[in-house]
Amino acid sequence: MSAHVAIDVAWRSAHPLPDHHPGTDKNQRGRVLLVGGSMFVPGALSLTGEAVLRAGAGKLQIATVDAAAMHLGVLVPEAAMIGLPTARDGEIGRGAAEKLADAVAYCDCLLIGPGMVSQPSARALIEGLLPLLREGQVAILDAAAISCARACAPLIAAQQGKVILTPHHGEMARLTGIGEDAIDHDPRDSARAVAAEFEAVTVLKAAETVVAAPGGETLLYSSDCVGLATGGSGDVLAGVMAGLAARGADPLTAAGWAVWLHGEAGRAAARRIGPIGFLARDLAMEIPRLMAGVASSASAAG
Repeated sequence: MSAHVAIDVAWRSAHPLPDHHPGTDKNQRGRVLLVGGSMFVPGALSLTGEAVLRAGAGKLQIATVDAAAMHLGVLVPEAAMIGLPTARDGEIGRGAAEKLADAVAYCDCLLIGPGMVSQPSARALIEGLLPLLREGQVAILDAAAISCARACAPLIAAQQGKVILTPHHGEMARLTGIGEDAIDHDPRDSARAVAAEFEAVTVLKAAETVVAAPGGETLLYSSDCVGLATGGSGDVLAGVMAGLAARGADPLTAAGWAVWLHGEAGRAAARRIGPIGFLARDLAMEIPRLMAGVASSASAAG
């Protein structure tokens, strides 16, 4: 059994983020297609979208329900918007996957699920879009896309490690069919089991977050930042992960770095604003500063 490895200085030094030199254009910095949202949570994608760009991705397309697309475009003016059919329940409706086929071909990372509530809608997107992925593309399944992923296990496993799953403990219980108490008792084993079954990097989110790879490697990050337990915090984490994956980080590296950056952003916001009461929207602005600090430290050490 593989040992558990902390996402510490040694791990980060051994797994550096992609380096974009002067002259790199926005396409080379990576393209993200973010699919999600609903009339129930119309603003969630603004948190995720900003995090994608703050993590360094060069281009972002956001696909969401028609009724929210224009308003979201104002909130995230750097992103291109794609309006999708809206079902009666305010979720993404039928025909969305077909409309996104060309956009999937153009992206480096596909992120499905933030801001969605409906499992049937999320499942239709997974089943329609994951088979379109080509060599080098990464997919991240978050929120409602996690809750329905159990029914899509063979399809996810067929991507052979190109998918990242981001459950919290409640979503992990639905994903596995195992009680939440059992997951709480041994989260590391639960994450490893899901990573092996789904052949996907699995990020089990909690005060101690476990990042498990299909091959058995397990990364750990522990946070004492209670302020991160706030609405929208997971949407930011998913966006950072997508941005790093689009830039060229492999799925495990993107997941490990995103967990560390998200946790450290929480600590920075706690110092700047207060330990409780900062908002998820306060996290993304810390990400570039943290990445720059790591780069400066690496240059000084070299």
